[in-house]
Amino acid sequence: MGERFEMDEFLLELLRSRSPTGTEHEAGGIVERYMKGFADWVKPDVLGNRIASLGNGEKTLMYAGHMDEIGFIVSYIDDDGFIFFQQLGGHDNVMLSGRRVVIMTAKGNVYGVTGKRAVHLMDAKERKEVPETHQVWIDIGAKSAEEARAAVRIGDPIVYDTTMHALNNRRCAARAFDDRAGCYCVFEAMRRIAKSALKPEYRLVSVATTQEEIGTRGAWTSAYAVNPDVAVAVDVEHATDFPSCDKRKFGSIKLGAGPVISRGPNMNPKVFERLVECAEALGISYQINAESRPTGTDARVLQTTRGGVATGLIGIPLRYMHTPSEVADLEDIENSVRLLESFALSLKNSDDFAF
Repeated sequence: MGERFEMDEFLLELLRSRSPTGTEHEAGGIVERYMKGFADWVKPDVLGNRIASLGNGEKTLMYAGHMDEIGFIVSYIDDDGFIFFQQLGGHDNVMLSGRRVVIMTAKGNVYGVTGKRAVHLMDAKERKEVPETHQVWIDIGAKSAEEARAAVRIGDPIVYDTTMHALNNRRCAARAFDDRAGCYCVFEAMRRIAKSALKPEYRLVSVATTQEEIGTRGAWTSAYAVNPDVAVAVDVEHATDFPSCDKRKFGSIKLGAGPVISRGPNMNPKVFERLVECAEALGISYQINAESRPTGTDARVLQTTRGGVATGLIGIPLRYMHTPSEVADLEDIENSVRLLESFALSLKNSDDFAF
């Protein structure tokens, strides 16, 4: 217990960034800074995606990891200066009250806390109820509506104000492993390939996609623009190794047991097999997850872009998804990077992913 370890500064900076869906510029700026000198070019587009390219191969491989996170958006300021909000992405309303938050404004960050009636002021029935979003507010310490409205505008984005903490056994708790972990992987794999003597036959394009949490919107447009032959989305996957989880319903995925390679109609079977082959050749542990329908990841739109794209999906095991304290294992993240690097180098122009 009490093991000390270091985290890659690139990943650490991404986890510290505040980039709720639709306002991803902090994470995007970090991607641009870390990719300069490695990618041939890196640039933003009009949806805020960050696209980096390496090589000039005959065919194109696209890696996608979304950089947005769940959050909130200011929707109303009442006459006493309390701020009400709507959700950006899916939240568990049990988690809403008593949280420290930061509102990202044009003038700088404004800090507050989420509030509702204290348990002492509720009757027995009310104590059992989960609050609806409109029953929770943000208190920034304002004494009046005028003071609050001078600091905050309707439409300002909000995220939880939590920090990254190292736990034990190279496991960490952070606000936005979903999906800064996947975003890091797709660019770190490119960085390592750029430093390697081995060069892929395919042009590699890594994309930090935006607005995944509200419908994989950044992946739609970037995949159309990149027009890849093969694509792999990298996202987080629910670890089910915690008390009370019914594995008959949700499968068996363990933290620290390696990248999750998904299989099902959203994934090209030849891409799946190639990912498995690469993992086995590297000697890294991997897990397989069954997906019976289009996934809730960028893979769903990568697959159906233009005339169709041979698509794969790698998941990084994660506990407590969409909470202020998601838990991931750095070994799973590292092995996902290695798998992406190996997969890119394995592709040949002669490969045929039709089936």
